Amino acid sequence: MDAENRPDERVRRMREKAEGLEQAAQHATDPEERQRLRDRAMRVRERSEREYGRGSGTMDPM
Repeated sequence: MDAENRPDERVRRMREKAEGLEQAAQHATDPEERQRLRDRAMRVRERSEREYGRGSGTMDPM
């Protein structure tokens, strides 16, 4: 299995995508676009958690 298809790499990419969408939402001037971006980020995060579990990914334990 190559590194790009590993579950931890996919989770990291999904979470980065969600974070990017949230940042774009913060900078959006149109309220509808802002909400659309936030909704999309939420769906990506939910999918990540559903597929890989809340604790999986790149978060370091404290």
